[in-house]
Amino acid sequence: MSPGRAEALRTGLARALGVDPGPLALRPAGGGCINAAATTTAPGRALFVKWNDRPLPRQFEAEARGLEALRAAGALAAPAPVAWSDAPGAAFLALEHVAPGPRAPGFDEALGRGLAALHRTSAPEGFGFALDGYCGATPQPNGWRPGWVAFFAERRLGHLVALARAAGLERDGVAALERVVARLDRLLAGADGLEGPSSLIHGDLWSGNLHVTPEGRPCLVDPAAYFGHREAELGMMRLFGGFGPRVWAAYQEAWPLAPGWDERLGLYELYHVLNHFVLFGGGYGAQAVRLARRYAG
Repeated sequence: MSPGRAEALRTGLARALGVDPGPLALRPAGGGCINAAATTTAPGRALFVKWNDRPLPRQFEAEARGLEALRAAGALAAPAPVAWSDAPGAAFLALEHVAPGPRAPGFDEALGRGLAALHRTSAPEGFGFALDGYCGATPQPNGWRPGWVAFFAERRLGHLVALARAAGLERDGVAALERVVARLDRLLAGADGLEGPSSLIHGDLWSGNLHVTPEGRPCLVDPAAYFGHREAELGMMRLFGGFGPRVWAAYQEAWPLAPGWDERLGLYELYHVLNHFVLFGGGYGAQAVRLARRYAG
């Protein structure tokens, strides 16, 4: 960590904690591919700190606000943001450090029920979030829309199609994706809640963003949070796996999904496969085109 960023971290923590933490000993922590990270100890608390030499605009504020929203829902644990800055050369995010623990009995059921409870948290403004955010390093525009189909078409799938085109996705694949976007009103018909209420979702929930508290409870980290449709959450969960059948069963018991949900999840998988193509290239482009052709008509 550069001297300027270390001083910004110290100043930010002093403001947040009401006491100067003094020089901070940082212990490197792994696990991320975008930011550098470390753990440290400030007066009275253990912290997890991340920083970036090339921060994205409002990157750490967006993550902090997402964590605040998840915590306010009271459905599942999430680390508390303590202090952050997005200033060039001094960008950081300091979080409550949640030490990992072994999974307690009933962990999967608690996760399924907790997600259903989280998704019952809605926003009166509709679909979106108070500020734009990111999924990985990809911008996610979050301007409010009253209906889910328009939000997903404009702010999510259509947005990613444009980025994929700019990243070099082949023309026929782009055309198939554009047909999917044009058909979303028909493809999503039958889902509940398309005109609201919205659902607060983590937004990037794969197994690597599921943590375990010292007490063995599920804990959500690294969110791309916004108020969307609950099936969008489940699509990402299914894409990369790692969530057992007891999670899905507990979710369905707590809040049954509308008929046809399992077929619609592929549309949300498509969004995240496209995002991986934009971020990493390679075979994700062909995977996205194959998925698109299932829905393109």
